[in-house]
Amino acid sequence: MRAAALFLIGLAYTEAFSGLSTSKGHISSSLNAANSNNEEDVNNRRSFLVQSAASASSILLLTNSANPANAGIDPSALKALPVEGDTTGATTRMRQIESVNGPRPEDSKDIAFEKLPSGASYREYREGKGEATVGNGSKVAVEMTIRCVSFATANEPGGVKYFSTKADTEFNELAWTIGDGELPPELEESMAGMRKGGVRRIELPSTVVFAARKNNQLPLPTTKDGKRVFERLFKTDATLLLEVLVTRIK
Repeated sequence: MRAAALFLIGLAYTEAFSGLSTSKGHISSSLNAANSNNEEDVNNRRSFLVQSAASASSILLLTNSANPANAGIDPSALKALPVEGDTTGATTRMRQIESVNGPRPEDSKDIAFEKLPSGASYREYREGKGEATVGNGSKVAVEMTIRCVSFATANEPGGVKYFSTKADTEFNELAWTIGDGELPPELEESMAGMRKGGVRRIELPSTVVFAARKNNQLPLPTTKDGKRVFERLFKTDATLLLEVLVTRIK
């Protein structure tokens, strides 16, 4: 249809200008021969051809608007392109992780907590995939959010957030070796058996949190709001709710 429209436009304008040239000859002749009928015929012909050209232009415009050009680029493929200036590849990796590990409908299911001998408890929302599982000596990386249960609000019923890897770390993850003492052992016990992509919500009771603070095993906030909430935490019940997503296991 596009090719036909272009042909009609070219033909119409060629005929129009040809008719214009012819009309000049006829007008000159009519002045000499007083033949007004010839001039009227030429004008009618020219008017018809111009209208035809306008109609063909409209067809071409509709054809273009129905199929917008994108220069042969698949917009969805742009998401996988490296970020300009991302020399280390960290920003690109973060974007890929977010697209793969984003929220899913099953993450909002109300599942009962499983209590462990240490006093910690957890709920598994997503099992994850792969053969590797979290265990003693595993090198893991996680995305994590930590909430203060005693500071629950209408907007944050699980508790006000004091720490998140997104806001408080450079690469949106915490990485450590299970059993090295860097984080509370009760947290690691609650993560046992998790696979890559797995999601758990883990509750650490106040007694565990106070002991972890004493041993410098709690992730620390870097934002002003996070620091303020963290300072208030130890003036009341210090129970924490941790949302953990495993991104790497070795």
